[in-house]
Amino acid sequence: MVIRHVSKKKNLIGLTLDQIKQEVQNIPTVKPFTAFQLWQHMYRHGTTSFSKMTNLSNPLRDHLNHYYTVDYGHVQLDQTSVDGTRKWLVGFDDPRAVVESVLIPEPKRHTLCVSSQIGCSLRCSFCHTGTQKLLRNLTSGEIIGQVMLAAHGVKQFHQSPINRPKLLSHMVFMGQGEPLYNHKQVFQAIQILTDQQGLQWPKQKITISTSGVVPLIPKIATELGVSLAISLHATRNSLRDTLVPLNKTYPLETLMDACFDYAKQSSGQRITFEYVMLDGINDSSSEAKDLVKLLKQLPAHVNLIPFNPWPGSIYKTSKSEQVEKFAQIVQDGGVHCTIRRPRGQDILAACGQLRSSEERKKNLLTVSSN
Repeated sequence: MVIRHVSKKKNLIGLTLDQIKQEVQNIPTVKPFTAFQLWQHMYRHGTTSFSKMTNLSNPLRDHLNHYYTVDYGHVQLDQTSVDGTRKWLVGFDDPRAVVESVLIPEPKRHTLCVSSQIGCSLRCSFCHTGTQKLLRNLTSGEIIGQVMLAAHGVKQFHQSPINRPKLLSHMVFMGQGEPLYNHKQVFQAIQILTDQQGLQWPKQKITISTSGVVPLIPKIATELGVSLAISLHATRNSLRDTLVPLNKTYPLETLMDACFDYAKQSSGQRITFEYVMLDGINDSSSEAKDLVKLLKQLPAHVNLIPFNPWPGSIYKTSKSEQVEKFAQIVQDGGVHCTIRRPRGQDILAACGQLRSSEERKKNLLTVSSN
């Protein structure tokens, strides 16, 4: 057995199958299929202890336990809303690495919202997350860890892999951070999630939401084949510059061109356009008509999001009758449109509210130091 000094065990979560093959290929007792066995233990069975991987030899399990770990991170807080929405505060080895993921249960689907960064650099004026400075990108392992913790949280792995019901059915990269500003780690995480020998997530049920990082939008189609959502919120550059400052770098004209490119590369896959409804700001009938003109030629679905208030915000939620009227105008214009009902507001888990990890992190660190 090869002996080497280990200062820290290497986490296998977040590595691709090929990367795991490279890790284990020089272990003396390894077999050609060992990496595949590890992969299935980790992602088909949700196993985190090498001692429970009983189809591996004892010497191999001892070696793996000495040099490696299967670590999702740890749940620091687990909250459930009155409406059933569930939010996890997840910590990792880095004391700064505390993020939130949210599970939204519905009658026909269970959607997991995951984070891609700690904080956010975009500073969208209506979003609470945007008031928290960007600390760093998450690794692919930290992204996958959120998914695995949620899967264990709903007891996904407590049943046989054969005919196992999908307790997590959809996934959206709509948590903290701009996914395309961390595209290498996000893309690797999605490749792991969709691997047919592991978690087997259907590509069409994973959505990357972006505020408009134009150069990378077509790659969502060509390299991943997953769904796209655009955080739009305005139909003219002058307003979008304020709501989504990234628009100053990639204005609406270039954003729409990228969406057309995505639609072409994905054979017409529908694009979701998220539009937060702000009272007296972007919710007029004329703006609804402008939205139709902007999206009419695309395979578009508009998701209207009533603004979710947070402390210190300068915006107010559009009146419900105005939201309904806006939606009707968009529908009548030939663009599919739905209204997203607020979920998890009482635990600050609704869209645009994910910032409490920063305050919670400070509280947890304060408690741990006393």
